[in-house]
Amino acid sequence: MGNLQYFCLVVILQCCALTLVSSITSTTCTASTCGQNAQCQVVSGRPVCSCLRGHSGDPLSYCKREECLDDTECRGHLACRNGKCIDPCVGTCGVNANCEARRGVPICTCPPGYTGNPIQSCRRFNPEELCHPSPCGANTHCEVRNEVPTCSCLPGFHGSPTSGCRHECESDVECGPIQACIEFKCQNPCLSQCGKNAECETIANHRAVCKCPKNYFGNPYSSCQPECYGDVDCPSSRPACFYGICKSPCEGACGVGANCELRGLTPVCSCPRDMTGDPFVRCRPFEPKDLCEPNPCGSNAHCEPGFDRSNNERPVCTCPHGYTGDPLRACFKGECTDDSECADSQGCIDFKCQNPCGNKCGVNANCDARRHLAVCTCPTGYTGDALIQCYPKTYSEARGRSLYYK
Repeated sequence: MGNLQYFCLVVILQCCALTLVSSITSTTCTASTCGQNAQCQVVSGRPVCSCLRGHSGDPLSYCKREECLDDTECRGHLACRNGKCIDPCVGTCGVNANCEARRGVPICTCPPGYTGNPIQSCRRFNPEELCHPSPCGANTHCEVRNEVPTCSCLPGFHGSPTSGCRHECESDVECGPIQACIEFKCQNPCLSQCGKNAECETIANHRAVCKCPKNYFGNPYSSCQPECYGDVDCPSSRPACFYGICKSPCEGACGVGANCELRGLTPVCSCPRDMTGDPFVRCRPFEPKDLCEPNPCGSNAHCEPGFDRSNNERPVCTCPHGYTGDPLRACFKGECTDDSECADSQGCIDFKCQNPCGNKCGVNANCDARRHLAVCTCPTGYTGDALIQCYPKTYSEARGRSLYYK
């Protein structure tokens, strides 16, 4: 039994060897040369099997189709690598970097607030790094403002800070005609040449000339002193010290044509005797109308220029029509200006409603007020002129005489 098994094994091995030798020694491709999804090509006189594009496996037995051929067969942001759809960002970018796949290509970037090489590593951004190294020129200062490097020239320098700054000047010839090069700056040489209180004038060759101002004395290159510090330093003709200058307080104190008299150091202004006006503004020759300006009369009184008994000019005061009183003190509006404003038995006399009779009639005459008038009549038994005198009658039937008088 054992020999029979051995014999069968030998026969099978021989058959397999013959088949293998037959396939190896074959010089052409047949349908059975390669496995499923494989292709056969004769290379150097022998058949060679390989998997079709997009497949992988054993080309002599079976080739399996891969997941993808290119990126278009992958969904979303995935990319086709070695027949498989994978995330192209995995392991691609550096530490702290962001990755975004665009059409299968990984794009590495540093996130906001970070800087560096996103392929290697991203680190937190320090704005001061924008000035290290400085993008500015020589003799400049770099300062970060709103995360932007800003260049400026150092003090004492000028020019373009992006290309380089230099001193404003090295010598006087680089400055204007009235300036000098002082501490590398074109400056007015007067700023440091003259003494206290001195005046300075720049002349040719960039030089300064110093002098003391009016009413100041001393060496202008060291110090100029005022004429006075107080009134005690001034002479009697100019007894007051005004801002370091001795002056008379009357200078410019009074108006045109006015007199000035000092009382101590106080100026007293007045117009000359034959003039009038405001002594602090102007004095002018006296005119008659000035007698009434200001009005010397009483309240409501009227003033007119006139003369006194010695024919000297003087103001004349009167109460206006319709007023009564003392014009030197006050005038008051009267009770009336016309008879019609009074009762029938009264008349408007001296702007008052009064009995018109008064002493208008003659001796022995009677007076009766009618329609604002005084009516004078001789009484019964009398005759004569009622305005002068009434006499007893010498005859019994004499006719009485009546007279009217206002």
